[in-house]
Amino acid sequence: MTSKTLNVGISSYEAMKARTLMIARGEYKPKKGEPKVWFTSIESFSKILSQRNQELLRLIAQKKPKSLTELATLSGRKKPNLSRTLNTMERYGLVELTKSEQGTIVPRTVYKHIKLDLDLMHPA
Repeated sequence: MTSKTLNVGISSYEAMKARTLMIARGEYKPKKGEPKVWFTSIESFSKILSQRNQELLRLIAQKKPKSLTELATLSGRKKPNLSRTLNTMERYGLVELTKSEQGTIVPRTVYKHIKLDLDLMHPA
């Protein structure tokens, strides 16, 4: 795990799509510190980073499990549920899932901090 901070934003799907297209066309260049990951609502953000999932991220960072099976044992979670959760977290860039030489999936945390950027004056 690095000491990097992941900046997260909340925006509507339409606004995210428009921003992505502007970037692709060269009409907009993201500024340093702008969110790299976007959620469509506070609710979707809170589901991904629920208390239980935050504990899972801490467990991965501290114990550095060598497989999903080991993480399932450490966390007390069932492996299929754990796999779904980690795949979702990977889509948002919160974890990396890599294959070991033995063919097992190894979870790793990517960020030490997550910062939410929420503009209350211009809602999504």
